[in-house]
Amino acid sequence: MGDNELGTFLRSCRDALAPAQVGLPEGPRRRAPGLRRAEVATLAGVSVEYLTRLEQGRDRHPSTEVLSALAEALMLTPDAYVHLHRLAKSIGGRECQGGEPPRRTVRPTVRALVERLEPSPAAVFNRLDDVLVHTDGFARLVEPSGLLDGPEPNLTRFVFTDSRARSALPDWELVADAQTARLRSQSAWGDGHMFPMVEELSEIPEFASRWRNAASLPPRRGVHRWVHPEAGELRLAFECLDLPDYDGQYLLAYLPEDAATAAALDRLTGLRPGALRAVGD
Repeated sequence: MGDNELGTFLRSCRDALAPAQVGLPEGPRRRAPGLRRAEVATLAGVSVEYLTRLEQGRDRHPSTEVLSALAEALMLTPDAYVHLHRLAKSIGGRECQGGEPPRRTVRPTVRALVERLEPSPAAVFNRLDDVLVHTDGFARLVEPSGLLDGPEPNLTRFVFTDSRARSALPDWELVADAQTARLRSQSAWGDGHMFPMVEELSEIPEFASRWRNAASLPPRRGVHRWVHPEAGELRLAFECLDLPDYDGQYLLAYLPEDAATAAALDRLTGLRPGALRAVGD
């Protein structure tokens, strides 16, 4: 794990922002993607020297005003804005989410909420990506892949250690990127309970290379493709919703992205046609 998460995150955000997005010309002499350090410094109203110290980890105590100015200059999303501030707070042990181990239980109200999401595939995970509770619809979708095998199923471990994951997830590369980014974003806040899992997975080259470069945040919405032996390839629109506590639990909910997937899910659940409608309908 790197010791300059704040600087790494700032550089990744700078690299991801195209000059045109902030009203600057592309120019013929750009040798690297994204904005130059001097451009971000000008937009944020700080000196290039100070931004250099932040990115290199030589200054680790930026003020709230500086962080907010950088967030505006880098056009950060609300999630990225919160992440930036939490990274700054975690430096030097000022914040450590890892005081308590991740819970493997969910509140009764959350469990009741998940039950009411039937027959949609949905599940609650903790900050280590352990599967805590899920709908029957989720089980019907993922059980053939092996994700729920074992007493303590874990999504990230499944993606990187189970050979069946590549067959079940046609976009395995993108899912692997997202799972690594999720783990990295949690560990960057000083969560020591991440270390054993990171050490375990770092023996796998596909994870280790991603871990070294994972500075962005995982997507909170999008489309996952799952291949089911009976239903075929399914296109599932997903939403990741954080639960209101300090333990990092979140809800992953799937809805059919198109009519073909809606019909296939109806067949899996044994429901009448049209019970699960595509999100575009």
